[in-house]
Amino acid sequence: MKKIKGKPKLMLYALSGMGANMLNLMVGSYLCSALIASGFAEKVLPYQTYVGKDLVIAGIWAVFSLVARIIDGIVDIPMASFTDRLKSKYGRRRPSLIIGLVPMIIAYVLFLAVPNKGGATLLNTVYYGVLLSVFYVFYTLTMVTYYATYTEIVETERERTTISNTKSFFDIVYFILGYVVVRMMLNSMNIRLVALMVLPLVLTMLIPLFIIKEESSLNIDNSDNSSRSVNLFTSIKYTFKNRTFILWMIVYAFMTFSVQLFLGGINEYFASVGMNMMFVMMSAFAPVPFALLLYNSIKRKYGFGTAFRYTLITYTVGMAAMFLVGKFTADSQKLILSIVTGLISSLAIGSMFAVAYSVPSQLAAEEQEKTGVTNSAMYFAVQGLFAGVASGLATGVVLTVLKKIGVNAVSYMTLICAIGTVVAFALTFILPKKLMEMGREAGAPRT
Repeated sequence: MKKIKGKPKLMLYALSGMGANMLNLMVGSYLCSALIASGFAEKVLPYQTYVGKDLVIAGIWAVFSLVARIIDGIVDIPMASFTDRLKSKYGRRRPSLIIGLVPMIIAYVLFLAVPNKGGATLLNTVYYGVLLSVFYVFYTLTMVTYYATYTEIVETERERTTISNTKSFFDIVYFILGYVVVRMMLNSMNIRLVALMVLPLVLTMLIPLFIIKEESSLNIDNSDNSSRSVNLFTSIKYTFKNRTFILWMIVYAFMTFSVQLFLGGINEYFASVGMNMMFVMMSAFAPVPFALLLYNSIKRKYGFGTAFRYTLITYTVGMAAMFLVGKFTADSQKLILSIVTGLISSLAIGSMFAVAYSVPSQLAAEEQEKTGVTNSAMYFAVQGLFAGVASGLATGVVLTVLKKIGVNAVSYMTLICAIGTVVAFALTFILPKKLMEMGREAGAPRT
């Protein structure tokens, strides 16, 4: 694959995934919820639901949702093998992107239709359940393929860091769009109209189709090229034999647990403690570009390990402070103090997203250089599996238990988030020295 050079192109390439991620946010955070009117206040029914009443049978829909999530986690690995091994005269990655992108868009558009407006029917339930599964499968193929190129589209660790940090910045952009702008739009527009307005953002995924310059992969295993593809089980074997990567996955899972518990329960949490969600989220996301500069400065001087530990400590302090403010301060003081906790958390959030791209892409590149095996997509697939389990425990188990106990229990959510990152911090001491020093410039002090 032809390498891209220069920061402008690297930044443009990092923008590519924002639209597809935004569609995933819309499906997971808004469209699925909008199918069931129960739980919404009557005044918001015209906006935050499809037609103001239930469209699916709750019990059956819960099963479909669970199955769709399971499918989403399971298909990561075969989809990664598919894109790593695809044989075509156009290469591997561009055809894989198209194969994933087109069905994903079709499923998203069809998700906005209503087969039967008469109420909760089995037809509606099956229709949306099948579309949800289809959307997740092809969203997975699209994003696993895109992330796999982070190993191949650039040559150096520093360039991978640039793409990863810029991608992290655009993650924050789509979070602001999703959790602030979209919510504001839902004050006066129906969710289906808002979802259609968001749809054009997916065109950002066309960027790689024009930037990627890839040779035919029909004879990749028989050419003089140092890279070779391997079958599914061999690819899994190589990935799980990478001790550094698996140790990183353990640490990453605890970090992901904390982040996803916070993101998954923000509506319930802010409602339970009386904080203004919009102000806190804006204060947590807006300073991220500065926070990434600080993180990278620490990384260049002292290595990835010190920078990552700084990130975990900062996030822990922010979550613990948010817990104390929400639990023990007077209402008159909460606005200013909650904004302060958001600002503290902002010093960590961007880099917590960035490591999800930079570490696996770098480890995959080192594996390819060492063994000649090209299976970068599998690294992101396995990471997705670990993240899926962590997210499921966070939002499917812990958050559900807290909600069942009551509003007072939900207020302890950020304290649990802080405990999760404390565990992640402790586990960083099992990570190999080579990973901990990744990104440290020559001559910089060792930690």
